[in-house]
Amino acid sequence: MSAADRLFAARPDVLGHRGLGKGVVDGHVENTIGSLTAALAAGVDWVELDVSRSSDDVLVVHHNPATADGRFLVDRTAAELASAGIATLDAVLEAMPANIAIDFDLKPVLEDATGQVGATTAGLLLPVLRRQLARRRLLVTTFDVTALGWLRDELPGLPCGLLTWLDFPLRIAVPMAARFGAAVVGLHYRSFAANPVEPGPVHRDLATNMSVAHDAGLEVLAWCPGESEIGALVAAGVDAVTVNDVPRMLPLVRALRDPQVPAR
Repeated sequence: MSAADRLFAARPDVLGHRGLGKGVVDGHVENTIGSLTAALAAGVDWVELDVSRSSDDVLVVHHNPATADGRFLVDRTAAELASAGIATLDAVLEAMPANIAIDFDLKPVLEDATGQVGATTAGLLLPVLRRQLARRRLLVTTFDVTALGWLRDELPGLPCGLLTWLDFPLRIAVPMAARFGAAVVGLHYRSFAANPVEPGPVHRDLATNMSVAHDAGLEVLAWCPGESEIGALVAAGVDAVTVNDVPRMLPLVRALRDPQVPAR
């Protein structure tokens, strides 16, 4: 894959997970406008945000299917969710400059199993992606391969990333993403080596994993590595990393991808 064809330019690009990071980082709550704009100010290459839906079919930016009090997003209106500090996707995008690259992490809900596809979370997201594709670099990622395939069919040229779950085997994930035709395969950092699910000798070395994925035309995104894992991933040629705690991780990744720039 030539540099001109790549979605991620820096190898690795840095994506701010839910903005500045998971949970609360430097006082900023994840998936809020404050967290996302703080990540941009810190200098991330992309911001990643989570997209779900309310009971009145408004897209909102939130990771879990329920709020901290156990009430499901899809059972509450956008106004009710706003009172709980959950922003609409429209409000978040209005606050994001057009030159900012965004990874839309689609979070389907149980209720997406019923009704017409246009009324699902993916269906509601489609017109947003159509508008945004004309004005910014973007990527849509999800664990739901059927939603991803439908979006890609409805919007040819949409950059798609297939995510796989914690400790999911690369020997399945990489061929699956390649045969599906995804641009990106998004892998939890523990999938690259021995992990709690598969501690035994069933893992190819990092360089081989990366080489096969690249030969298959995929870009590799590793999500949520920490300080002890990031060095090996960068050395092996991972294309992007989604990081928690941007203030701590971003300088480290910069120093690894450009040894002339010291970590601060």
